[in-house]
Amino acid sequence: MILTGPAIAAAVQAGEIIIDPYEPSRVSPNAYDWRLGDTIRVCDDDLDAATPTAFTEESIPDTGFVLRPGLLYLAITLERTGSEMYAQLLNGDLTTGSLGIWVHVSAPLGHQGHAIRWTLEIRATRPVRVYPGMTFGKLVFLTPLGAPTSYQQQPAKYASTEGIGISRLYEEIDGGTR
Repeated sequence: MILTGPAIAAAVQAGEIIIDPYEPSRVSPNAYDWRLGDTIRVCDDDLDAATPTAFTEESIPDTGFVLRPGLLYLAITLERTGSEMYAQLLNGDLTTGSLGIWVHVSAPLGHQGHAIRWTLEIRATRPVRVYPGMTFGKLVFLTPLGAPTSYQQQPAKYASTEGIGISRLYEEIDGGTR
């Protein structure tokens, strides 16, 4: 089941959901409107699953940052979110989609017990200027069915990710020796 806006607000108040910083006005009927953080990585050159991704990292200035088609950007959410009780789904929404921005298409699931600032995968269909702190999507919370298992108790590759993460698939290919 998906939590309603009032249920999200109550769960934040009860300490069952972490949203930091939290603004009650950002709660919508079935989601929380999350924002773009102030750091972005531009993935350089061709990408190779067998090697770490090369990138340049920049702060997004208050005057904005222009996303260009054909590039992969990795950014971070302004909010740190998580819950031991609920799973999360992070999505873009109409506000970004109608600007031709595809955000976080491939990895929207936030497991129980994983409180993070999300790494965002961003592509632009046309040049578009984005700003730190702008609304960038919606976060929904789901009630899991079955015995809970915290993400922090699993041997998870990304459990301790701080800041913007990159693909670590290269660790699995040839044991990371390539």
